[in-house]
Amino acid sequence: MLLTISTARAPTSDLSFLLHKHPDRVQTFSQSVGQAHVFYPRADPARFTAALLLEVDPIALVRGRRARGQDGFALGQYVNDRPYAASSMMAVVLKDVFRTAMNGQCDARPEAAAAPLPLEITIPALPCRGGADLARRVFEPLGWRVQATASDLDPEFPDWGESRYLSVHLAGEMRLKDALNHLYVLLPVLDDAKHYWVTAAEIDKLIRAGEGWLATHPARPVITSRYLAHRRELTESALARLAEADDADAGEIDNALEGARDLTSTEKPVPLSQVRRGAVLAALRSSGARRVGDLGCGEGALVRDLLADSAIEQVVATDVSSRALRTAASKLRLDRMTERQRARLEIFQSSLTYRDDRLARLDAAVLMEVIEHVDPPRLDALERAVFAHAAPGTVIVTTPNVEHNIRFESLPAGTLRHADHRFEWTRAQLRDWASRVAAAHGYDVRYLPVGPDDPEVGPPTQMAVFTRKAA
Repeated sequence: MLLTISTARAPTSDLSFLLHKHPDRVQTFSQSVGQAHVFYPRADPARFTAALLLEVDPIALVRGRRARGQDGFALGQYVNDRPYAASSMMAVVLKDVFRTAMNGQCDARPEAAAAPLPLEITIPALPCRGGADLARRVFEPLGWRVQATASDLDPEFPDWGESRYLSVHLAGEMRLKDALNHLYVLLPVLDDAKHYWVTAAEIDKLIRAGEGWLATHPARPVITSRYLAHRRELTESALARLAEADDADAGEIDNALEGARDLTSTEKPVPLSQVRRGAVLAALRSSGARRVGDLGCGEGALVRDLLADSAIEQVVATDVSSRALRTAASKLRLDRMTERQRARLEIFQSSLTYRDDRLARLDAAVLMEVIEHVDPPRLDALERAVFAHAAPGTVIVTTPNVEHNIRFESLPAGTLRHADHRFEWTRAQLRDWASRVAAAHGYDVRYLPVGPDDPEVGPPTQMAVFTRKAA
């Protein structure tokens, strides 16, 4: 069972300091299921790679199963994938061997521990009940670029289909602490199994490891249910605790729509508003933006998520409504923020149809469900203010897909989703507008679905991601 972590950012030796493991020797750690070895296949100024190899003792594994009364069928105790496939055993070993790194502690390199690093993680054999699509669903919203490939069960019999074992390569820029915690939670989630009995204590482990990312993850119910072995009472308790950090208005019409669900799960669907924020955060993480503007921030749901992301250094929140800004200030608890937290946030009243010099230094700007509230004759003014004057490196625009409205049973035919919407576009209309704006102001644009992508009417929300072309 193997996992490697690599970085190519100089000084590459920082990786060994952050992991607290010396690159010049192999270190071995006794585990309940066998032996864990940490070594460096490559350690030079161009690249450092740390490898964690877990040698599972099959006899110890069988003893453990008997102790828990999980004999199963006799041969299955000895012929199984546990010694070779990354699973909850690897997750437990990660926590034991790299405990200090998972806590973000490094006295020798504190600045490196606190800063995002370009990381690559390779897992040659990862069991995944849900295939490559599920691997992408859980890792990509966290900012990882995912390459996941499955091989045939038997190359000589392709009709047998693909194996459930994936070769996974992750690449992204984030703190090592966050990367390790992602793996700790998601390895057993993808395997959909644990090698030990799950109790209420697992909820605290999940909340700690998921701090700063799980509460807003679009696949939160799937992750929570699988991590807690589908035990309903534990899952409901964990989701309730996570919901305290995600107080979206459950009365919004689009919150009643299924967003992301494990098709084999009976858990409630994820509100579309939460899926939308997760998609925006994933696009921001992919852009590497450090100074981000939430333009038309409303009551501050996305602002809260942006502040929870340590990779974002400065958040600028604006809205034309002073009432919405007062509500945002209350929900964000500005009066209780520490001085350091408050210094990361600028919040002020501004209109997107007028130039505002305070928006001129953004790495990325988000207009999440904003443009449909603007009168069509004023869209040209918004275009000039955002794309020509503020001109951030990345602009993310989400808006309803009117074609999907027929899927809302409670929405009368021909009715818009919100009383303040001036229009709602089809997918073709968004592409026409976005392609014209991109061409006029020196951007490339790509389009992403948000929510279930209905084969007939498309997703409930459509997203355009504009990226400024290199000079």
